[in-house]
Amino acid sequence: MLALHSAPDSAATIVRLVCAAARIELALRAVGRAPDALESQAFRALNPTGTIPVLETPQGPVSETGATLLWLSDAHRLGPGPADAGRPAFLKWLFFLSNTVHADLRQLVRPWRYAPVEAEAGQVNLAAGRFLAALGLVDQALRQQPALFPQLGPLSCYLLMLCRWAAQYPLDHPRWFHLTAFPALQAHAETAETRSEVQQIAVEEELGARLFTAPPAAPPILFR
Repeated sequence: MLALHSAPDSAATIVRLVCAAARIELALRAVGRAPDALESQAFRALNPTGTIPVLETPQGPVSETGATLLWLSDAHRLGPGPADAGRPAFLKWLFFLSNTVHADLRQLVRPWRYAPVEAEAGQVNLAAGRFLAALGLVDQALRQQPALFPQLGPLSCYLLMLCRWAAQYPLDHPRWFHLTAFPALQAHAETAETRSEVQQIAVEEELGARLFTAPPAAPPILFR
């Protein structure tokens, strides 16, 4: 059985959602909430960068959200394989979510990690603009090529959790995130959050019944 090192409402939730939808069994390894939870020698042996998710596989531990989803996709045929015609598009959007959308959201949630105090406001404005523009591209792709984003597949779960976090961290920004501005994405989220496996994880992690379309206020920032 695969073992997932996780914490509620974190990037590990993306992996949980994917595995639940695909009926892939996981042994959950809770990561403590103490400030040094990710600094232990045992955890750093699994992932030297000290981040979650970490998925223990028969080939060894894999970390980084995009890499973990790609491993699951290839190992369990959750997306196009290397010889499939849809592989280039799948890889493009997976890495776009990881390297662009998720990366910009991190700058919005924790701007102090990316800019000095006096430059935080400018950093946030730039990242917010990039994030919204990127979601516009994803929304367009979701309308034009919905088969690329099957419900609760790797791309779907990643995208839905990113939207959840964007809604949880409102910014004093006139153009900030409103799910209704992205109709295809909103419809995708409304359908996903009715699924039984999603609701089960929502209960277990206390995410709220409308975890994608109307998430509750954000908890204290921990691992993202």
